[in-house]
Amino acid sequence: MKLHLALGFLLAVLFNQNLLTVHVEAGDDFVRTRRVHFFLNGNPYFANGFNAYWLMYVGSDPSQRPKVSTAFREAAAHGLTVARTWAFSDGGYRPLQYAPGSYNEQMFKGLDFVIAEARKYRIKLILSLANNYESFGGKKQYVNWARSQGQYLTSDDDFFRNPVVKGYYKNHVKTVLNRYNSFTGMHYKDDPTIMAWELMNEPRCTSDPSGRTIQAWIMEMASHVKSIDRNHLLEAGLEGFYGQSTPQKKRLNPSLDIGTDFIANNQIPGIDFATVHSYPDQWLSSSSEQYQLSFLNNWLDAHIRDARIILRKPILLAEFGKSWKDPGFNTYQRDQLFNIVYNKIYWSAKTGGPASGGLFWQLLAGGMESFRDGYEIILSERSSTANVIAQQSHKLDQIRKIFTRRRNVQRWKRARAKRRGGWHGRNRGGHIGN
Repeated sequence: MKLHLALGFLLAVLFNQNLLTVHVEAGDDFVRTRRVHFFLNGNPYFANGFNAYWLMYVGSDPSQRPKVSTAFREAAAHGLTVARTWAFSDGGYRPLQYAPGSYNEQMFKGLDFVIAEARKYRIKLILSLANNYESFGGKKQYVNWARSQGQYLTSDDDFFRNPVVKGYYKNHVKTVLNRYNSFTGMHYKDDPTIMAWELMNEPRCTSDPSGRTIQAWIMEMASHVKSIDRNHLLEAGLEGFYGQSTPQKKRLNPSLDIGTDFIANNQIPGIDFATVHSYPDQWLSSSSEQYQLSFLNNWLDAHIRDARIILRKPILLAEFGKSWKDPGFNTYQRDQLFNIVYNKIYWSAKTGGPASGGLFWQLLAGGMESFRDGYEIILSERSSTANVIAQQSHKLDQIRKIFTRRRNVQRWKRARAKRRGGWHGRNRGGHIGN
């Protein structure tokens, strides 16, 4: 009990110093940012959540929609507040966009349903608008569409450079943001169920390691998104690799040089918050478990520190996980990784720092064997990992409640002081009038 009281006092002091000086009005149900924090209706907002790329795809088949509902219901029961998913599927099998500017209405209705169900379970969505990789089409499909129209393109990285390809992407952005939801009766750009747009899932441009190509593309596309939709937050979809703007930090990267720059890309004014991904089991697959966890600690510390000191924006750990396909895997290893991630977020959150949540990869409902990739979490299986996830939700919610109580007390004190001031003013006025 004493420990609980001490924690409450500490949080009250820290929030008073770091958050209560930020005045955010209540009201419109859109997630907002102020300095290094997310706010929702005037209160701090923490995004403990998950990735579920498959939601639109499964939701496009009415007979499979119960899986979407089950995933959201189980997530909400574990206190999860945010889901990240794809708002793209370009060419190929059952696409959303089967040719530039041409859309499959049945697939779009699947996304409509996903947004409506998320709203029902009070879960916010981060919707990604394109893929770096070939799955679900990606930049390769855009480049191939342009080639079929006579454009001479030598690399999939021309996605970021060619005016015709960029025009296709801009049209997709415009189409999605202006979509009228057949379930909710709202345009996507007006729907507060959507927390944020993501320009691209893990953009990479290995043909230009200087980073100039992706920097220019993010600047152009962030401006385009904001010209259509000022309601929603925007992030770039970055994995967090350091680039040429901070060469001394590149030593923190795994051995990848992919043309992105965590600092420069996130300093673009239209980008509202930073993201970082972390897969030490993939990036450092030949290293020991201990080394991978040490990398994870340093990776998270560096990005949270940079978000606070340099970027001065919130940061989400938008993808992380541990695969059961890793050699020697056991559930304890996965729980250990989740706990490291969650403890970093919790410590930052409770001290008024910029880390505002983590989204694990990936959530599935039962009966989705074909979607298993090694990283899947099925909450209904009641694993120890599901308990770790629920505990983090509870801890972040406690921080939110403490801040909300402190904020309400301050509001009451301000209102009381204002009433007293008004009473004294009336008295003084009456006295002078006599």
